[in-house]
Amino acid sequence: MSGRLLLLDSASLYFRAFYGVPESIKAPDGTPVNAVRGFTDMVSRLVAERKPTRLVACLDLDWRPAFRVRAIPSYKAHRVAEGAELTTADGDPVGGAGPAEAVPDTLSPQVPIILEVLAAAGIATGGAEGYEADDVIGTLCARERTDLVEVVSGDRDLLQVVRDDPNPVRVVYAGRGLAKAEVFGPVELAERYKVPAARAGESYAEMAMLRGDPSDGLPGVAGIGEKTAATLISRFGSWQELLDAITDRSDDRLAAGVRAKLASATDYLSVVEPVVRVAQDADVHLDRDDTLPDEPVDPDRLDALAERWGLGGSIDRLRAALKG
Repeated sequence: MSGRLLLLDSASLYFRAFYGVPESIKAPDGTPVNAVRGFTDMVSRLVAERKPTRLVACLDLDWRPAFRVRAIPSYKAHRVAEGAELTTADGDPVGGAGPAEAVPDTLSPQVPIILEVLAAAGIATGGAEGYEADDVIGTLCARERTDLVEVVSGDRDLLQVVRDDPNPVRVVYAGRGLAKAEVFGPVELAERYKVPAARAGESYAEMAMLRGDPSDGLPGVAGIGEKTAATLISRFGSWQELLDAITDRSDDRLAAGVRAKLASATDYLSVVEPVVRVAQDADVHLDRDDTLPDEPVDPDRLDALAERWGLGGSIDRLRAALKG
């Protein structure tokens, strides 16, 4: 394949930039710009090393979507900013349109600067109302049929998008930083998590449903850890097949003890799938064509941002990466 589409899980990366670059990195007026500098340098490194022909920085337009909260009210509840309301006036749970996410005070003002840098450079951003960046990525992966796709994130949830057909989708997992990033395809995912390689992405999501994820407020099935979850998923050809086996006592692929644990969690299991699986049909909008330019589309604006926020070195590296 001649083309390569790079999809960035933007929030995941700028959070890591914020915590990975000292807050002592400031603009001339004293405003912290550590996340801006770190994120811009990440983009430069990815462009230089991965050599994409297309790039989209994917955004969280709703960090806690209502449809996920309605299914599992604990979804990301622990991340809600102190004092923010968890429900609407009539008591219904709401998503990111309601409560604000708990974000460090010095990070929030840096996000608009990051978006300005991307716009001046000519790098596309993409989002979907009512959806998370994961869903934007899932939808763009589902749409793509020609180019190699590489998803860059520090969130393991996105490992579910890997595939070989009809075109390869790989995840550059940067949970320990870009310097230690790991590239996952179906084979690597199957080897690491012991899920079936033939449907590694789907199986990873199913394993995550059973295992749960405290960082997202997902309880999982009590008594089912990652290894047991992977073993169970490997015995069934689909999520529905596993669910059907819970009530089918003639299905000997489930031991009595495991069946009892799953049966006690049927309410959770009946609603968790759309919470964990990324959407593939979100109404994604890009702010520009995703072709990566070989020079900034608004060099004067980029120069002004570099001077205003003290980003000279980072902007120089971004220019060099685009040109290279």
